[in-house]
Amino acid sequence: MARIKTPSLDQFGSLGEFIASQRRAARLTLRQLADQAGVSNPYLSQIERGLRKPSAEVLQQLSRALRISAAQLYVRAGILDPEEHESTSVEVAVLADNAINERQKRVLIDVYTSFVAENAAATEATPTATKE
Repeated sequence: MARIKTPSLDQFGSLGEFIASQRRAARLTLRQLADQAGVSNPYLSQIERGLRKPSAEVLQQLSRALRISAAQLYVRAGILDPEEHESTSVEVAVLADNAINERQKRVLIDVYTSFVAENAAATEATPTATKE
């Protein structure tokens, strides 16, 4: 289960480099990607240079425009734990939801993760029947 993390500043730099490399691989100009993702050119430029921290919503928009997994960008941004980057559709949906703020997203995912862990622990604690 993926955990939400607090990103460090160098993660934003490497995120920006990753986005720029994906943009170049897709043969898109900065302006084209900004238009497709619905962000301004200066804002995207600042993200690529590691000067701005994009929200989960912006990362979702960029992932759609670049045709890559949103989870990849969440891991690069330090939002999801890279060792547990197999995020569920629930986590991706929560992170992409524009109706709630970043703090609320973290709380929802923490609650969801605790339920999953509780159910896993309960399943492990249940003795299995042995055949005779």
